[in-house]
Amino acid sequence: MKIGMGSMGIGPFADPEIMAHVARTAERCGFESLWMPDHSAIPDGHQTKCPYTPDGEIPGGPDAPLVEPIAALSFVAGLTSKIKLGTGIMILPQRHPFYVAKEVATLDQISKGRALLGIGSGWCAEEFAALGLDFHQRGKRTDEAMQALRVLWREDPSTFKGIHFNFERIRSFPKPIQKGGVPILVGGHSRAAARRAARYGDGFYPLTPIVDSDLSKIDFLKEIKGLIALLKEECDKAGRRFDGFDITTGTGPDMDMIRRLEDIGVTRVFMSSPAADRDGITRALEQIGNEIIARM
Repeated sequence: MKIGMGSMGIGPFADPEIMAHVARTAERCGFESLWMPDHSAIPDGHQTKCPYTPDGEIPGGPDAPLVEPIAALSFVAGLTSKIKLGTGIMILPQRHPFYVAKEVATLDQISKGRALLGIGSGWCAEEFAALGLDFHQRGKRTDEAMQALRVLWREDPSTFKGIHFNFERIRSFPKPIQKGGVPILVGGHSRAAARRAARYGDGFYPLTPIVDSDLSKIDFLKEIKGLIALLKEECDKAGRRFDGFDITTGTGPDMDMIRRLEDIGVTRVFMSSPAADRDGITRALEQIGNEIIARM
């Protein structure tokens, strides 16, 4: 089981000094990866509810600072040497594949092959409307964008024929260092997300919608197990082997829960720091390193 550090780049963790401290401390304590979320902007008073928070607001609330993840991860890349650097998750259909291909490949170059691209189709309809995009087309845009990224990373020149993205003989540089391109993990909690991961992804990033803030361990495990079962079904339909799929989800520093997640097929868990000050972060990450990571 790989242990990652999530929810970076938002709220107090958007401060450059705190980001730097977390990154260096997490690497020293043996964390495998560092993850940063993504939103272009959050329309004030949005009616679409975030499925991953009890109050339906963006994590941290609408006023929380939220950095652009590729820029922030590039900053962190220069401060570290081993820890992997991932978007958790990037709202892919809001971005053109040209920019994503170049930005993520650049991060992979800067970090010497440590980039991970977690993507999702998004949940906030008002955010898409503000960008002039059709919220109901986001799934198809995501599928095409993933395929276009593969082409841009693999081919020179690159040609892709789609409905939402269409280009011919494009030269896109740099290419990623990682053979085959940067791994793409598909986020979500639906059959559509599992299907997307099975068809186009290197991994699955299932999170459970929070309908009850007192969700029990058993209910959480049941939800994740069900999502992994969907992935297995969709892999069979797509003619892909399920073995080897990278499956990431979030949890707390609970060894029993981590072992149970490992037993049902999860390969990476990410957790957040309970503290936001330097000393508290150091204590929390060292405790996880000593009590969780050292025992894995």
